[in-house]
Amino acid sequence: MADSVVYLYAVTDAAPAEERTDEPVLAGVDGVPVRRVVSGDLAAVVSSVDPTRFSEEALRRSLEDLQWLERTARAHDAVVAGVARSGPVAPVRLATVYLDDENVHALLDERAAEFTAALDRIRGRTEWGVKGFAVRSEGDTSPQVTEDSKPGTAYLMRRRAERDRAARGLQDAAEAAEAVHQEMSALAVASRRYQPQDPRLSGRHEEMVLNVAYLVNEAGAEALRRLVGQQGGQNLRLELTGPWAPYSFATLEEQA
Repeated sequence: MADSVVYLYAVTDAAPAEERTDEPVLAGVDGVPVRRVVSGDLAAVVSSVDPTRFSEEALRRSLEDLQWLERTARAHDAVVAGVARSGPVAPVRLATVYLDDENVHALLDERAAEFTAALDRIRGRTEWGVKGFAVRSEGDTSPQVTEDSKPGTAYLMRRRAERDRAARGLQDAAEAAEAVHQEMSALAVASRRYQPQDPRLSGRHEEMVLNVAYLVNEAGAEALRRLVGQQGGQNLRLELTGPWAPYSFATLEEQA
């Protein structure tokens, strides 16, 4: 068995070494420094990993280990983010492993056109995320209760009024979010919508009604920040995150 196999993080430009003299040495999975496998105008960002721990059978077990997944994902993302600071980067999926540098080199040669197109699509652009949350109004929701109303009846009327108002508020927030999304899409090169997150995942009590990633250039990013600051209101609260490496628009799904 070989002493090591090759973990692939991403594909990026193969700029001359003298243009990257200030690039810090990045540590990848297991703290091993990353390096580049270069072919023409492309470079694969890789590191050497233990062939026993990253064999097909070992990976099947590891991918069910939440602690391993979190640790590896953090290392993977840190490398991608570090490379993105000096140029466009097309990330690959987590735990993509090749036998050796020669196989990685062959990958770059065989899919050069696809990789180049992916990098050109995101060149000079970043990803921003926008989430929208329905805001519950604090107005009076008490129904009209007459003196003849029984306590149980009054309680049921109040509960019904609360449910009706919550439903109206959620619908109003969803409509406002859709209008905001149309405005933001006009500022972006591309956008990708995701399913709203469950409150248990978002960490928010409010219902999420918008979850979108936008690919924007520098001018678009500034306009996006302004728009988020101006939008939102009685029924909708917006949350902006970024800039991020453009995972939503350049991730390369590789098979080892």
